[in-house]
Amino acid sequence: MNNNIYPCIWFDGNAKEAMEFYCRVFPDSKIVADTPMVVNAELGGQLLMGLNGGPQFKPNASISFMVICETMEETDHCWHKLAEGGDVLMPLDKYAWSERYGWVQDKFGISWQIYKGDISQVGQKIVPTLMFAEAQQGKAKDAIHFYVDLFRSSSLGGILEYGTGPTEGQVQHAQFKLNEYVLMAMDSGVPQAFSFTEGISLVIQCDTQEEIDYYWNGFTKEGKESMCGWCKDQFGVSWQIIPRKLAQLMSDPQRAQRVMQEVLKMKKLDIAILENA
Repeated sequence: MNNNIYPCIWFDGNAKEAMEFYCRVFPDSKIVADTPMVVNAELGGQLLMGLNGGPQFKPNASISFMVICETMEETDHCWHKLAEGGDVLMPLDKYAWSERYGWVQDKFGISWQIYKGDISQVGQKIVPTLMFAEAQQGKAKDAIHFYVDLFRSSSLGGILEYGTGPTEGQVQHAQFKLNEYVLMAMDSGVPQAFSFTEGISLVIQCDTQEEIDYYWNGFTKEGKESMCGWCKDQFGVSWQIIPRKLAQLMSDPQRAQRVMQEVLKMKKLDIAILENA
């Protein structure tokens, strides 16, 4: 299987404003899709989806984006841009793990970890980072092994555990790949009042119905089905399992409305029904 994975952020009508802002933050970025419902951008060559879903869900720091910067100048640029009108969660400073690092929540409520490091050690410019907190505290290790086992093309880069203290043995930092897409994970070092929501989800594009069925069944076996190709795994992380050709079908003005009507009826998406809409 060779499935593209990319994050989706749930916005309340301001996805285009946010995506235009991120294109100004990150060099070599552009908007690649612009519709009333979906605005997609490539940030440094990586796809980020913005969904105008309404006020129902809001992103929080349970999924943040680690940005690997290779110079002090780039680190400072990204930090100061993202901090405009936002809230500093950890100040930009020198830490044990980096000579320049900071954690900020931008004006749209999205959390970014700005990190001066070596991108060749990570393999990806922007890395979604899952933080297991509240009811999911201490479950990062189980989640990582679940994901690595589920995805047939996967690898575990390593797990660093917390030392002595209330979180001893839990995950301080981990890096892993699913279908060549890099993700990071951690258990929260301190109690948090939030956990995973649909505010940020992960999209998997599939080429066949067999692939859609495989991922859907894997996530929902102990998780939860939702509508329109959305589901949750047993750790509360939201996934969208969609056909790769859905964007093509939705871009056809002759059939887009019929395709959307079929999507709205479904939980797990059925490629054949969508193609015949």
